[in-house]
This record gives sequence, C-alpha cells and structure tokens, in this order.
Amino acid sequence: MEERSVVSERGRTYYWIEKCVRPERENLVFLPGLTADHRLFDGQIQHFSGRHTVLTWDAPAHGKSRPYQDFSYGHLAEELQTILDREEIGTAVLIGQSAGGFVAQSLLACAPERVKGLITIGTCPYGSRYYSPSDLFWLKQTRWMFRLFPDRLLRASMARMCGRTRRGRENMLQMLQGYSKDELCRLMYLGFAGFIPEIRDTSPCGPIWLTVGEHDRTGKVRAYNEAWHRAEGHPLFLIPGAAHNANVDQPEAMNRIIDRFLRQLSEGAHSPDESERGRQKQWSSFHRS
Repeated sequence: MEERSVVSERGRTYYWIEKCVRPERENLVFLPGLTADHRLFDGQIQHFSGRHTVLTWDAPAHGKSRPYQDFSYGHLAEELQTILDREEIGTAVLIGQSAGGFVAQSLLACAPERVKGLITIGTCPYGSRYYSPSDLFWLKQTRWMFRLFPDRLLRASMARMCGRTRRGRENMLQMLQGYSKDELCRLMYLGFAGFIPEIRDTSPCGPIWLTVGEHDRTGKVRAYNEAWHRAEGHPLFLIPGAAHNANVDQPEAMNRIIDRFLRQLSEGAHSPDESERGRQKQWSSFHRS
C-alpha cells in the first residue's frame, strides 16, 4: 500500500491506499478504533487488496497522525472527506471498528451520499434513545479512571479487553507502544467524552450490518448492538472466539461477512437473504430475522 497524507489547520493525517484497476468494484474504507492505527486491519487489507480499492488511516490524534488539534468526530469526518476527494472516491463502503464506527456515522450524518454501506465492529449507535444519563456520566470519567492504573497494567488490561486471542492481544500491544501513559489517558478521554456531543439521529441511505465479538466485554457494547438491532432492524452477527477487536481475533470470519455484504450490495439486497440467514445463525446466537 502507498502511504499518503493530507493537511488541515488541525494537523497532518496519514493514510494508506491501494487502488484497484476495476472501477466497478466497491471502494472499501477501513476505520480503526480508539488508540488503534492502520495495523488493526492488516488481515482485511491483505484479503481485499487487488479486488477492491482499499484505504485505511491512522485517525487524527492516533499513530503517525500526531499532533492533532481540536479532536472531534465531526472534524475526523471532514478529514476523511478530504482524503476521499483527493483520491477521487465518490462513494465507499465503510468498515468501522469501535470509535471508527463513530467516524463512519459522523460521515453518514454530514455526507450520506458518500456512504454506500456500513459494517460496524464492536461500535455503538448514534441516537440519544440508546444512552441513559448514567451512561453519559461515566463516559466523562474515563481520564481520571484510567490514570489510576499503573502504566504496564493499563496496557495489559487494554490488550486483554480488546483481544481474545494471542494474535489480537499482541496486535493491540504493538499499537499502544507509541503512546505515553498521559497520551493514552487523554486520547481515551477525548474519544469517549467527545462522543457525547456527537450523538444524533441519522438516516442511513444504505445497508448497515452490525458485528460484535462473542467475548466483547467493553462497556455495554454488546447491549448497545442488541438494542440497535432491535430498534432499526440491522442484521447483527456475533463473532465466536473474538473480543472487542473481532476482526483481528477472527479475521477469516470477518472477511467472510464483508465478502457477503459486498455480494448482497452488488445484487441490490440490503438484508441477508434466506440462505444468508442460515449462515448467520452459525455466527450469531442472537440474530433475529
């Protein structure tokens, strides 16, 4: 993949892209979550490169895209639009993991015409109906709470929370290496507390599929996904043997879901067909048709 960057008054954002020579194929944009970087999607980039244009980034304030001023998911969506414009990508399928799903939904809110479809991985929905006052209060407490952990314990705990497999935990630890403890605590505060003013109702114009790891114990992620599925009817997949970074723990399962999403999209179907529903049940113990 080729490394490129764009610059705004807030900072420089680095991204990686490999273009496909077949313009009729969907463009895939992979958006990593909080404290992660482009390496989160190595298993997906390798699988889809050559068949689709693939793009991923170190989100602003993450990885190589530091320093960055005035972090917000709205600003991240603006940086992403700049990248899409530069690469002449009119529409894309967004694959957002955790906070990367917030960026995707922010783009969906401000520029729905750019989003052909969305796959989420352990993310949470925009929309005020899903969050209690208690939920919002605790999101604001993250900075001092994480500061209570010794540095090594904090990193180990984050790796265990995000990865069920050795591969998943090692990947997370590698991505955390470039941050000091103060940077981690500040970034997690910005990412969690910064989500609150972004909460809004969106009107999706394309299909949305939800995925969550079977062992995802990150806050109320699984509960939010179940509520999101019930309220809006988006298909929901449970990934066996996976935690929060389900695409790293079980890349083959995630790649199959993305492949099937793209096939259904090309056929003009927004929901899994009957044969697809049968396959879903192998992954998801709580998917409701």
